Amino acid sequence: MAEVNVLTMMSTISTWDDLSFQNVSESELSLDHVLERILSFITQDPRSSYHFVIGTDSQVHRGQTKFVTGIVIHRRGKGAWACYRELAVPRQLTSIREKLMLETSFSQRVASYFDEIAVMKMEELLLPNICQGAMLEAYIDIDAGTELVVNQTALYVQEMVDRVEAMGMYAPRVKPDAYGASSYANRYTKNRMIL
Repeated sequence: MAEVNVLTMMSTISTWDDLSFQNVSESELSLDHVLERILSFITQDPRSSYHFVIGTDSQVHRGQTKFVTGIVIHRRGKGAWACYRELAVPRQLTSIREKLMLETSFSQRVASYFDEIAVMKMEELLLPNICQGAMLEAYIDIDAGTELVVNQTALYVQEMVDRVEAMGMYAPRVKPDAYGASSYANRYTKNRMIL
């Protein structure tokens, strides 16, 4: 039943979500602009190793649940470029499974833009330097832990991991490795959105 509700909610959200991203220095970035920024960031140091990460976190506020999806291109040991987008569902979601399903769905929706062609554009910049250690790994971070004693989300981790693995291109990561969701996106969930 919750899965049907999530699909219905995703369909409704798709009609009013413009997928506009921002960071501390830019706003109203389309996904095309985000890809341009990522390619530019990789071009600055094509000999490095990169993690391309998409992750979503959420926070329940009075009358709404705020979701933040982060996109991070992490030059390992040498910095990162990142952006995020905020979205509020106009009700307080109390089901942990429903929140986790929506977080995963929002990440998958953004990841569907960064398909094989987009990721290949990133890899092509690194290809001449593969022998020097240049590489790209692509992840969808799931804001859930695997230890049942510590994380209430642990019951649903495998279901979300299976969904991400079914996409084929992205490797799933969970806490404590899922910094795109649990650290970057999380920091922007704290303030309530004005609807």
